[in-house]
Amino acid sequence: MTSRRQFMGQSAAAASALAFPLVGGAQPKTVKVGVLHPVTGALAYSGQQCREGVMMAIEDINKAGGIKSLGGAKIEALLGDAQSTPQAGAAEVEKMNEAGVSAIVGAFASAICLATTQAAAKYNLPHVVDVGVADQIVERGLKNTFRFGPGYKKCAEVAVANLHVLNTAAGKPARTVMIIHEESLFGTGTANLLSRELPGYGYEVKEIVKHANPTRDFNNIVLRMKQVNPDIVIPANYYNEYALLVRTMQQQKVTPKAIYSVLGGAASSYKFVKEFPDAANGIIDCNHWFNPRDKRSIELKKRVEAKGLFFSYEVFMAYTAMRLLGDAIENAKSTDRAAIIDALGKSTFSDHIMPYGTTQFVNGQNMGAQPLMTQVVKGDIKVIIPRDYREVEPLFPLKA
Repeated sequence: MTSRRQFMGQSAAAASALAFPLVGGAQPKTVKVGVLHPVTGALAYSGQQCREGVMMAIEDINKAGGIKSLGGAKIEALLGDAQSTPQAGAAEVEKMNEAGVSAIVGAFASAICLATTQAAAKYNLPHVVDVGVADQIVERGLKNTFRFGPGYKKCAEVAVANLHVLNTAAGKPARTVMIIHEESLFGTGTANLLSRELPGYGYEVKEIVKHANPTRDFNNIVLRMKQVNPDIVIPANYYNEYALLVRTMQQQKVTPKAIYSVLGGAASSYKFVKEFPDAANGIIDCNHWFNPRDKRSIELKKRVEAKGLFFSYEVFMAYTAMRLLGDAIENAKSTDRAAIIDALGKSTFSDHIMPYGTTQFVNGQNMGAQPLMTQVVKGDIKVIIPRDYREVEPLFPLKA
């Protein structure tokens, strides 16, 4: 005999079971995407900026009707925190795999990306790298790994070639270089590439100085800089250390002919320019940068600033990486991981705000990706090279 309470419970269950297919038919299932960044620890600022970029892209994709080839399925973000360490990043991939994500976007820092892409490869889980510039990330033959932006080899080559053009045009006032880099994969790799490239153009690399990350005092390094007296200082470090190094140089009145960055953590940062305008003035950087001639990049910048945030490279690199993934899922017409990897490999994504042209992946690297050269001019950041995107004429050398 069925009690009233049991009957009511069974009726409710039956009613919800009947209702469910109707709701399910009206609402396509979501596409789960892992959004993985270091949002705590030493790299928290950059990680939070990256996460913001991905979330804005997901919002835009969903607002525009979701994944249309999947009946308008919305993208659902599963957020992960790599805690600024490779081990924590890899552990988050395990969790995301268990949760059934179709792909991962992340994970900012090269060392973390090296670990997360490797962990994702075990599950044939597509991993779009948003920043991670170390070329080892795409040189290990991992079929699941795709990087939209340029690596540090490309950035170092472009930077050194352009330095030579600027220096030659100015009558070759600069001959000696000092490189200051943070000790991880990104900083060490960049410094090694530069020290190999520069002598071929006739520059003497006087000294290469490595520092820990984080570092809270650059007084001794800047004292050494005074002794070496290089014409050009090349920093390769993350935001906090970059800002502190340049401010210490300013305090100690060290004025080289140029501060010339390659992937400088603060050099082309609106945050740095706003907080330390005098220290930032005139700095040249070869870095990730948006197409300044594309109206959509200016609109995105306004949206980011309306949230009280800075439009940093982390934001627009992560934003475009997610747009690339959205485009691939659309073309795959599936949430299946193998289908998405196949679609990424064949991607011809061109509807973006970067100065790249049409996407073409070879071994997971977008061959059309390129950095731009920027310079801090009158409290703003302007593109100086290449000429196609130039906003102001470059100033080189800086007057001491």
